[in-house]
Amino acid sequence: MTDKPRIVVVGGGPAGLAGAEYLAAAGCSVHVMDRMPSFGRKFLMAGRGGLNIAHSEPQAMVLERYGPARPWLQPALDQWTMQDIRDWMAGLGQESFIGSSGRVFPVGMKASPLLRAWLARLKDAGVVFQTRADWSGWNAQEQLLFAVQAHAHAVPQQTVVEADAVLLALGGASWPRLGSTGGWAPLLQARGVEVAPLEPANCGFCCQWSTFFATRFAGTPLKPVALNFGGRRVRGEIVVTGTGVEGGALYALSRFIRQAITAQGQATVLCDLRPDLTEQELLDRLRATRARESLSNRLRKALRLAPAAVALLREGGDLPTDPRALAARIKAVPLIFYAPAPLARAISTAGGVTQAACDESFMLKVLPGVFVAGEMLDWEAPTGGYLLHACLATGRASAKGVLAWLRKGGARRYPLQP
Repeated sequence: MTDKPRIVVVGGGPAGLAGAEYLAAAGCSVHVMDRMPSFGRKFLMAGRGGLNIAHSEPQAMVLERYGPARPWLQPALDQWTMQDIRDWMAGLGQESFIGSSGRVFPVGMKASPLLRAWLARLKDAGVVFQTRADWSGWNAQEQLLFAVQAHAHAVPQQTVVEADAVLLALGGASWPRLGSTGGWAPLLQARGVEVAPLEPANCGFCCQWSTFFATRFAGTPLKPVALNFGGRRVRGEIVVTGTGVEGGALYALSRFIRQAITAQGQATVLCDLRPDLTEQELLDRLRATRARESLSNRLRKALRLAPAAVALLREGGDLPTDPRALAARIKAVPLIFYAPAPLARAISTAGGVTQAACDESFMLKVLPGVFVAGEMLDWEAPTGGYLLHACLATGRASAKGVLAWLRKGGARRYPLQP
């Protein structure tokens, strides 16, 4: 037997592992349980693009990226900054660099070496890991219930787990095949926890393409473009899908587009197909082409518009014959969106456990001793390192909350390290 407090962390993604690391260092007995066969699956998926783990913007600008959730998350983000993340990575033998866009990446541009080193450190610290353990709530004695499989083909066995405190870090509901299904929401709601509806964030949107355009150009990138919506302008890349559009430039506007669709039933985003040229420069180039050439050739040669961009111009109806009107259309192609793409395809999740449901240390007010971190919380942010940053920061902040609660006599008093 041990007199150490036993903490169960449910969820083996970045938020859960960050909390487990902090708790183990403080002298707790930590058990991390996850429903998947291995840990950090969504973390590894994020690493396929190089693992953008943070952003080097000044902290004030970083905080602005969290929109309405800024005041709630700021204490956690201030205590675990971009530089703290870089130092932590270096301590795991994974040096980082700041790219030309200001984003922070591991030098190796991969998530797997960092995750392996992290898990090895946690095991050395005594953290116990349990895979294939699907959390299903509590029993009448307030013990945790899990359906545990001994191996992939085994029949799940209901298992009761006792804990002095619990840290829930089960993710949102995007990319459910990687483990985050959102199945925790009704379990918490049944216990009186306020949960804002889970919605897609950093997501694509649906529009009504012609059959020709959807069939011919699905999967085709358009870059660079600039998207304009609600007084905001974002330059980057979009990708045509069979049902709409996705891509980084759109993700940065997704919160505002989603809100407009909820309020009005649709949202019109204006797409600038040549953001590096003014409307007058486009007009001059169009006027310099030979009138007897086909319009498609004029657009391709004079303006270097790809076939997909030309076809996108035509999706809004017949193209203007007047050069000035055509230049104006190129600078503001209307994209009419009527719904977000499905949540399962979104990069991240909006909604979750509300701020009102938590105290300042991310403990659930109606469930003392139960703490929440990461994407389970009701916040969202654009891509660019902000998602992982907040998951790591809230994981550590909730772990600090666990320790503070225990020191105050939450479960019982323990001789914890300060």
